[in-house]
Amino acid sequence: MNNTISKTSVLLKKVVHRKEVQLVLFFQYNQTLIDKLKKIPGFKWSKTLRGWYILYTNKNIAIFNKEFTKEEFDLKYHDSIYQKTKVKIVKKPRNISEENKTVLRDFVKYLKGRQYSESTVKTYFTFTADFIDYIKDKPLHELNNRDVEKFTEDVFVPRKYSVSTYRQMISAIKLFKEFYPTCAIDNLKLRRPHKSKILPSVLSQEEVFDLLRSTKNLKHRAILALIYSSGLRVGELINLQLRHIDIDRRQVFIKNAKGRKDRYIVLADSFLPLLQNYFFTYKPELYFVEGVNSKKYTASSIRKFLSRSCDIAKITKRVTPHTLRHSYATHLLENGIGLRHIQELLGHSKPETTMIYTHVAKKDLLDVKSPLDTLLLSLTKNGKQEQKFLLSGNINP
Repeated sequence: MNNTISKTSVLLKKVVHRKEVQLVLFFQYNQTLIDKLKKIPGFKWSKTLRGWYILYTNKNIAIFNKEFTKEEFDLKYHDSIYQKTKVKIVKKPRNISEENKTVLRDFVKYLKGRQYSESTVKTYFTFTADFIDYIKDKPLHELNNRDVEKFTEDVFVPRKYSVSTYRQMISAIKLFKEFYPTCAIDNLKLRRPHKSKILPSVLSQEEVFDLLRSTKNLKHRAILALIYSSGLRVGELINLQLRHIDIDRRQVFIKNAKGRKDRYIVLADSFLPLLQNYFFTYKPELYFVEGVNSKKYTASSIRKFLSRSCDIAKITKRVTPHTLRHSYATHLLENGIGLRHIQELLGHSKPETTMIYTHVAKKDLLDVKSPLDTLLLSLTKNGKQEQKFLLSGNINP
């Protein structure tokens, strides 16, 4: 007789509901489970979602993990759990006068004349247009620094924009001042906030190997292998054309990358068999990797299959395509490659950008002895038996 009791299957999913990120539980009707959820403050039933949900916060996740264990429930995690979820902000139509619209159009022409990229022009236009919409009927020549501060307080803070986005907004306003010098904004007093000094997440070399081995699809494996082996940005891989791959010289030409810079990168010898197998199987026509009808592949598709591969490889770190680029740079540094060469390979304009990898590389840090190790070694050399102890055992007072 089989005494095994089947566990209730619960699917966990992350969604945007009521303009906030929620954790949603889906399961077949189970009154015991429902009673358990009702005892946890914050859990609610949604007719729209057809599931029980709670605000997706670190505190609520900790409560859930405590109350719902894998020994008790068959927990299944949707791909959305491992992906960053953004809350879309629905903006009201701007109310800008025709006169100011003309100024904005001329500002866009000014930015294009300064040879800014299409993406930068769009970003700076958006921030400046939002700013002019915010000040309503105030004449542009009367704009001052306090208007920028109020715009930040009333618009940026409620939208919870990041520090980097705030810096972009200040850059846009500074350029608008240069374009429209009659306004009263003082560029010298308009300061950008300091950048957040966040260390990049990197994979160990063993984790990279496990990730590639767990990626069964040939095209997907070729994409991840090229990003890691050459330190590519995801946009550089998507835009990479076949004519820029020189197998004989073991080189790839990256054209018009970030900062409108060209550069050459090295093709790994170990990548060539995989590359040839991929070419023979998929026969791409224009781009290295193509979607339907030979169109460009999308970054979202890469992120999706990368997340699945991480699950299979049991990698619990948050991994994005850029994590592979960070890992490439860190492993080069650990293998003794100089920062100047790494800067060239990555296409960084400033050496300071490349210097961040010195904080995550283990090459020199592994040689540093912890004072605890030094203490125990000293006690051992002294031969004082009464001072010897094992950290894994009990320490009597």
